[in-house]
Amino acid sequence: MSDNIISTDSDSGDLTGVAFAIHEIINRLPVTARSLNNPGVRIEEGVVVDDAYTGPILELAMRKNHLIKTIPKTGAYANVPVSVAPVHNSKGEVIAAIGLVDITGIFDLATLMEHQSAILKQVCGKDPCPLPSEAVASKK
Repeated sequence: MSDNIISTDSDSGDLTGVAFAIHEIINRLPVTARSLNNPGVRIEEGVVVDDAYTGPILELAMRKNHLIKTIPKTGAYANVPVSVAPVHNSKGEVIAAIGLVDITGIFDLATLMEHQSAILKQVCGKDPCPLPSEAVASKK
């Protein structure tokens, strides 16, 4: 039995198993990973599409040593919300980073709440929706 240890020098082969597991857990959303000293892997739709991958947000998360949620301006995921977290060793030092496309970043809850009344009027034709007399509780 061989051990798979992630370190600062891990390459795409070392990271692929963990990246694939995350990819499957999150319903096959794109996943990326790289170590501190080597490019890593980019997985999309169940396939390794790049085995020498690095990205600006993976590098930033390792440099800043904290979770980054952003919409990159460059790279393979330009203009797509991503979340990237550093991976630490037992001493708390950054050894790698793993990122994924963040579908929660597509929804801006504050803007949705701000426009709720207009959305309800568009969907129901009036606000409040449903009217108190149309609510399920009023029909019991």
